[in-house]
Amino acid sequence: MNLLKSLATISSLTLASRILAFVRDVLIARIFGAGMATDAFFVAFKLPNLLRRLFAEGAFSQAFVPIFGEYKHRRGHEETQLLVDHVTTMLAIILFVVTLIGIIAAPILVYISAPGFLKDTVKFDLTVQLLRITSPYIFFISLVAVAAGILNTYNKFWVPAFAPVLLNLCFISAALWLAPYFDPPILALAWAVFVAGIVQLAFQLPFLKKIGMLPTIRFSLKDEGMWRVIRQMGPAVFGVSIAQISLIINTIFASFLVAGSVSWLYYADRLMEFPSGILGVALDTILLPSLSKCHASNNTAEYSRLLDWGLRLTIMLTLPAALALGMIAVPLLATFFQRGAFVAHDVLMTSYALIGYSVGLIGMILVKILAPGFYAKQDIRTPVKIGIVTLLATQAMNALFIGWIQHAGLALSIGLGACLNSAILFYYLRKHGIYQPEPGWAMFFIKVGVAVAALALTLWFGMGSEQSWLTGSGWSRILRLSMLVAGGVAVYFAVLAALGFRPQDFSRRAVN
Repeated sequence: MNLLKSLATISSLTLASRILAFVRDVLIARIFGAGMATDAFFVAFKLPNLLRRLFAEGAFSQAFVPIFGEYKHRRGHEETQLLVDHVTTMLAIILFVVTLIGIIAAPILVYISAPGFLKDTVKFDLTVQLLRITSPYIFFISLVAVAAGILNTYNKFWVPAFAPVLLNLCFISAALWLAPYFDPPILALAWAVFVAGIVQLAFQLPFLKKIGMLPTIRFSLKDEGMWRVIRQMGPAVFGVSIAQISLIINTIFASFLVAGSVSWLYYADRLMEFPSGILGVALDTILLPSLSKCHASNNTAEYSRLLDWGLRLTIMLTLPAALALGMIAVPLLATFFQRGAFVAHDVLMTSYALIGYSVGLIGMILVKILAPGFYAKQDIRTPVKIGIVTLLATQAMNALFIGWIQHAGLALSIGLGACLNSAILFYYLRKHGIYQPEPGWAMFFIKVGVAVAALALTLWFGMGSEQSWLTGSGWSRILRLSMLVAGGVAVYFAVLAALGFRPQDFSRRAVN
């Protein structure tokens, strides 16, 4: 299987999901605005979503996929099926308990994650109510992550990549048609989260059955593979999810700032998720199983070449994305969100956060490439140490920036922390001899730098004044933004092509 083709498939499906996510967020912004109700919902959704990223897509995937890949390639189908059954059953039991805790201890969790809400009793109580509805999402979506890890190892990448589309469809349906039937209307979004977890899990089950890996309820405390996964999961939380931990800490800080701060950070993060998902998640999805296969077959040379391939793609595609997000933050936000209850002031406040996040976009995506370099070798300790250092540094920057630039400082600290994390990961990959750069990096950087400079000039002269975007009409903004983005993309890739870049240069076969 061609990894570049797989990357294109996953990225295309992720793009479809992100487009639907934008439609979702535009509807939420238009219908609910940026205020008390949305602040409450975003906190209630952020908590189970954080747990999903920490324990499911984060710690679990990084712990499970390498061990599952080892079983698949060395131990045969029967032992691999037993591993899946035992791990899934154990995880389901743990998740059920976690879900109950989320429902019962919702007031405590809201107090911990958004203590500033205590000064507004209505806001606090609404957040508690919403959290109790969204808590079961962690149960279903974590089992979705189990299915995704299995399917990705069997190179069925498109199935897990399509699942998030279903989440966004649930959100859109709830916002458009169900909100008027709830009091308050924001409750419809919480129930959309609940239903989406069930739908995404149900969608993947037939594909698991087709490859003969549909889990059954089997429990054994003597399964050595299951305990290996569990031992890897704990420390892996820090290694792959530092940015998510920082985001929840940022919510605590933001809850003490002016009303709307949580929502401004949320909408900026949603735009950041666009390139992060299309490239970062897609590369992480295909690299981890491939790296795990290389490790299982002791193919160290191919292991290093895969990392080199991922790094070059990341730099070539992420640098222009980060530049664009920072330069045209106002045009993007005004076009997508400025309507209804989301006014020009919200656009400007959100743009400051987006600029802060854009500083660290390349770091955020590089972490998704570099961390699997350790996890595929089942080395948890090194990323954990790096993650703890990064977390402490990020919170130190929070304390430094928040009094200076308020909520934008919280976004900037996340971005700079991600850059620090990726830099240290890269240093240790080189130090341990895991990654050896392929020839041609100096010329690669020069060519990408020239293309990025051309892009910057195109955006600068094509954007015009920010005020024109804040006062323009909806269709006028859409047309201008489409032309600006299309022009920037065309210039960037035209310069790369003129400098000798060709798509086939990045073609790579999956390891079988």
